[in-house]
Amino acid sequence: MKSKKGFLKWIFVVVVLIYAVCTFIAQQKTLNQYEKNTKELASQIEEQKEYQEVLAKRKEDVTSEEYIEDIAREKLDMYLPNEKVYMDTGF
Repeated sequence: MKSKKGFLKWIFVVVVLIYAVCTFIAQQKTLNQYEKNTKELASQIEEQKEYQEVLAKRKEDVTSEEYIEDIAREKLDMYLPNEKVYMDTGF
């Protein structure tokens, strides 16, 4: 009888250890995935911060008089009153 109880205890301990190891491995995989996601999101945050800086710079440029004049000349064919415009009609 003692031998059977000892054997059952030993099997129970082995089963619990196997369960603990499997649980540990699964949790480690989940933690690794979370860490990978965190790094990807941090990278995206950095990219968006850089893009935000570019947009802020562009916003400053758009409100400048020089930019407005350039756009008026290029897209709207508008010129200053004293400005002479030469057109090249040759191919």
